[in-house]
Amino acid sequence: MEPMIDLPAPEVLRRLALSESGFVFDPVTGNSFTVNETGLFLLRQIQHETDPSALMDAITEAFDIAPATAERDLVEFSGSLRQHLKP
Repeated sequence: MEPMIDLPAPEVLRRLALSESGFVFDPVTGNSFTVNETGLFLLRQIQHETDPSALMDAITEAFDIAPATAERDLVEFSGSLRQHLKP
């Protein structure tokens, strides 16, 4: 069963500028926020891959966590992204 991940639009995700320190800037809206190392990994993955199953596989492998944990983390992170990327 496909996880219920509600990511922002791919064009919004691709335009984000990411720094090595986790600073995230949206040049269209001027919004900015910071993410931790895990959030930075997720954003980099999401900018290139929006298939929830592929994202969960990447998270599971990178952080050696259970699929259920990866799904929960991705659902929470996608909700946080939607909040931060509101115009």
